[in-house]
Amino acid sequence: MRNDNTIPTDLKSCKTLENICLPKSNMPRIVIIGGGFAGLALVEELKHKDVQLVLFDKNNFHQFQPLLYQVATSALEPDSIVFPFRKQINGYKNVLFRLAEVEEIQPELNTVITNKGKVHYDYLVIATGTTTNFFGMEKVEYHSLGMKDIRDSLNIRHMMLQNLEQAAITCDEKERDALTNFVIVGGGPAGVEMAGALGEFCKYILPNDYTEYPSSLMKIYLVEANKKLLKLMSDKASSKTLEYLKKLNVEVLLNESVSDYNGVEVSIKSGKIILAKNLIWTAGVKGQFPKGIDKKQVIRGNRIKTNSYLKVEGYENIYATGDIAAVISEDTPKGHPQVAQAAIQQGKYLGKSILNCINNKATKPFKYKDKGSMATVGKRKAVADIGKLKFTGYFAWLLWSIVHLMSISGFKNRLLVGLNWAVSYFTYEKSNRVIIRNFKPRPLSDLEKMNSIYKSKMES
Repeated sequence: MRNDNTIPTDLKSCKTLENICLPKSNMPRIVIIGGGFAGLALVEELKHKDVQLVLFDKNNFHQFQPLLYQVATSALEPDSIVFPFRKQINGYKNVLFRLAEVEEIQPELNTVITNKGKVHYDYLVIATGTTTNFFGMEKVEYHSLGMKDIRDSLNIRHMMLQNLEQAAITCDEKERDALTNFVIVGGGPAGVEMAGALGEFCKYILPNDYTEYPSSLMKIYLVEANKKLLKLMSDKASSKTLEYLKKLNVEVLLNESVSDYNGVEVSIKSGKIILAKNLIWTAGVKGQFPKGIDKKQVIRGNRIKTNSYLKVEGYENIYATGDIAAVISEDTPKGHPQVAQAAIQQGKYLGKSILNCINNKATKPFKYKDKGSMATVGKRKAVADIGKLKFTGYFAWLLWSIVHLMSISGFKNRLLVGLNWAVSYFTYEKSNRVIIRNFKPRPLSDLEKMNSIYKSKMES
């Protein structure tokens, strides 16, 4: 079906004129950009089928994002929630992994350009996911940390531990306050779970580890722009979450938003100023994907608009799936929720759909089946909405634990996480409180220099 020797070699945008080395095959080649939940679900659906799959990712591992906050708060080691792609696809003879970052898509040539070379495709699937959205607030982005990547989690952990150690040394009361205060922005599942984990750290770990100052010195603020936490969940889940957080001494600021942050002072829209050298941003996401897609197909949140078959409008052989895809229809005018369950369902559906397309068979439109939403707020405290059923407390926490444990890739990883959870269930112990590498906050002078350069470019 494809002959790579016919690919033009005068691609001006390509950094190298060499093709990425791939085994020759007469089977249709499906290139997948991104090995998140959607990309891996697609791989699992098409393994051992009569297609050649080429998976591109800038990392050589899949990361289980729902547990990033546990790495950030020293409850888990990073190895527990990452899994190498090559180990994942071991034994899949029709699947190839290439460590490279796709920089451009050239639909007219059925080619993707990477930082390592170029590859021709018969079908292309964009599953690049999202990144943290700071909504244009450059100073906030510069000085705070998001939580979308395992490296973000390690940065948060090192920042937290370093600041707590520095607080034990300093004699400046204002500096000690700033070092021990934590501000989490965003009251969705990630923000709520992070705030709950920090609340438990303050309540159970701090008094034993840092006897130099009272644990009451560490203050945790959760800032949410809406009138309720977990806005996509039920009112019962929202109110119960608020109750749990208050018991952990987390100060929840509803109908509030962060307007500025200079690395030391957090400015709240209402005028409140919070001293804090720890700001964690979980307030929003935006899509990320290579250039080459018509801007007409990009909608709010930088997501790619698709039809009900996950095909990008205006293209015959390009699809989008997972968080990056916005399936716009009468039932879903804003697209499906950007959650793991939707991504997995789309990945599985797309595998069947592309096979049907190759074999000239009809395909039904994608239908998302909402299996519910869950969030945990510390040990034995969680909320879960499963259809019309609403659970809180211990049962919801048990349900959350089982679902997340079974969703982790690899038996060894499940075992490690399960053992860690079993120990913490009885002891509240977080044994990974180690600073492996120094975290260095960005200096304000660099930001001012960047803003000056940007301003001069705009004026010219």
